[in-house]
Amino acid sequence: MAIVAVSIAPIGEGASVGRYVAAALEVVRAQDRVRHRLDPMFTTLEGELPEILELVQRMQEAVFAAGAERVSTVLKIDERRDKTVRMEDKVRAVEDELDR
Repeated sequence: MAIVAVSIAPIGEGASVGRYVAAALEVVRAQDRVRHRLDPMFTTLEGELPEILELVQRMQEAVFAAGAERVSTVLKIDERRDKTVRMEDKVRAVEDELDR
C-alpha cells in the first residue's frame, strides 16, 4: 500500500491554475481503485503503487488536454510493506503526539 502526494501544474499558463487542477481531479474522481484527498498544495492518493502511477500519468494527460503545453509533476511516495497504513492513520499519529 502506498500513499502518494502529487502536484501537477502547467508551466507558463499564468498565476491561476485551478482549471488545470480540476481537470486532473476529474480523472481521479472518475475511478474507484485509488482513494484520494484534495489538499491546498497537493492531492494525496492512496492505493497500490502501480495503480497510482498509472493514475498520475492520466492526470498529467488531462492537464495537457485542458490546454497546457508544458506540465510539471512532483511526486512524493511513501510505500510500506510491513503493514497497511492509511492517510487518516498518519494524520492521527501526529495529532495523538500533539495531544500528549
